[in-house]
Formats: sequence, C-alpha cells, structure tokens
Amino acid sequence: MSESLPTDTTGDDLANSLRTIADGSPLVQHLTNEVTMNDVANLTLHWDALPVMADSPGDAGEMANGAAAILLNTGQVPAGKVEAMHEAAETAAERDIPVVLDPVGVGATPTREAVAEELLEAVDFSVIKGNYGEISALAGVEAEVKGVESVGEYEAIEDAAQSLAESTGATVVASGVEDVVATADGAVRLSVGHEMLGEVVGTGCMLGATVASFHGALEDAETAAVHGTLAFGIAGELAAEMPHEGPASYRTNFHDAVAGFSADEAAGMDLADRIERVA
Repeated sequence: MSESLPTDTTGDDLANSLRTIADGSPLVQHLTNEVTMNDVANLTLHWDALPVMADSPGDAGEMANGAAAILLNTGQVPAGKVEAMHEAAETAAERDIPVVLDPVGVGATPTREAVAEELLEAVDFSVIKGNYGEISALAGVEAEVKGVESVGEYEAIEDAAQSLAESTGATVVASGVEDVVATADGAVRLSVGHEMLGEVVGTGCMLGATVASFHGALEDAETAAVHGTLAFGIAGELAAEMPHEGPASYRTNFHDAVAGFSADEAAGMDLADRIERVA
C-alpha cells in the first residue's frame, strides 16, 4: 500500500486543507467545455479558489504563468482549444505547476481518444480524474462510454486505476457510485456522495474542478485527490439534506453546500468509515 495515500484522513485533516485553500486563494485555470463552464467556475470560487477560463491559443499559455493549478477537460475538443491545452501545459511544465486531466467522453469516439493520447504523451499529469468508463478506457481495459456517461459493470476498477497510475505516474481518481483514488502502489475506496449527483449534468466536471482547486493549494497530489473527492462527496450529501424538489433545486443546493462547507464543520466529522484500503 502506498504510504503517501492519506488513508487515515481525519476531519481535522480535511479542515486544514480547506483552510489552506481559503488562505491561499489559488488561481485555477480551466480549459474546459462550454456546457458546464459556469458551474465549474462557480464551484471553484465556492471552494475559496479563484477561477479563470483562459482557453484560447496565446492567452492560455500566458495565463498559465500565474496559475497555481491547471485543469484540462476534454468535454469539447475543437482544434483551437486542444492547441491551447498544449500551450498551457508547456507553461505548467516550465513553472512546475500541477496539471489535472479530466478525460471527458474518452472511449466514446476515436477523436477524443486521439486527443487524450496526445495529451498523455506530451503532459506529465499530476492527477487524472474520470468516471469508471473513462479511466478504464485510458487504462486499455474494456469500457463502455455513451456520450460522456459511463455505463456497464466495472468490478476491477481499482486494478484499472492502478494500471493507469503506473503507466502515467499520475494519481488517478475514478468516480462512480463509490470513488477510487489510486497510485501505482495502492488504492482507496471512498464512500461519499449521493445519488442525486448523478441527476445533474456536470457534476463530473465539477469534481475535476474541485480536485484542481485543492491541488492548487496543496502540493501533494495524493492528498489533494483524496481530500478533494471526500469534500465533494460530503457536500453532495449535505445538499440532499436541504429541501429540494428535483435535480434543478438540488443543483442549487449543491453549490450552496460547497460554499457553506466550513473548516469548522469538517473538523467535527468522523471520516474513519469513509475511506477503505482496497489495494
């Protein structure tokens, strides 16, 4: 088991991470899709980070100079945006800025697969976050992705996540009914979240933004991945406890839950049964 994965995370540990984000207000640059851009920007702000959506050639590489973390999301892959992704990643490599990949829809079309493969060859990603299908597809395991949704059964998702971590050197987050965070040396399963998150378009993109926001403040990729995923899932549970009539009102609740998720609230939480070593 990798000693670097924070398997014994406490409420106090999560609270300290939230305080670190609030104290540092890291600038997180997103090169993402237009479908979820507003939600991604707002959620980044709700975590007390600062969003910027600089995603055009020229501007993307220049803006990356001031970023604390960069998120590349392949939800839309026009040529100009892909060029901008490579520019931002080049700046990140020069300045040692962590880059998070959200390979949205990989496994659904050859075009997205080619874009992802080119990015993996060119960029030293710190974290890769995707759903079960996307992570499996990147790992070379049989996967079924319809549009941007993962379908099918993934009983060996821990093995796929670890395989991808080993081949890329990245920490891997595989999101699903339960989330898996893996390195080449081990994996943990996180029991957090709520089924209503699956009823809102863009929550996967927002999880990517969350991990990038945490990584913008936290140097350690494993801690950023585990703490960011934990915080996201807990906020999803808190949102479900608020009055809501359906997906639209739940979506508003979720943003409010993230904005209101204080370090003091996190400090009082017992997270012992939320994290399970699985490899």
